[in-house]
Amino acid sequence: NSSRRSQRRYSSEEKAAAVRMVRALRAELGTKNGTVKRVADQLGYGPESVRTWVCQADIDDGQAPGVSTVEARRLVELEQENRELRRANEILKRAASFFGAELDRQYKK
Repeated sequence: NSSRRSQRRYSSEEKAAAVRMVRALRAELGTKNGTVKRVADQLGYGPESVRTWVCQADIDDGQAPGVSTVEARRLVELEQENRELRRANEILKRAASFFGAELDRQYKK
């Protein structure tokens, strides 16, 4: 779809710089109103991207409630580990069933 913007990946340094600029502007002006948009426009970034980075930085810094980046990453890792363990468990169940049936056949001979 040509109306969709292309997805640009921003480095962690670019994100951190934008967050610092928003926070500095907020401190200078004493208000939150319009700071994200002004910084986003100045840097040529999307305002929603910058807003998301600032919100996540506030969570990570303990200034706002929510799931921190570290916690979210750990949750993803645990979910992946859980999936792998479930697969391994299923394989072991099938193997036990197969070998149990094989032993049962040999025993009945």
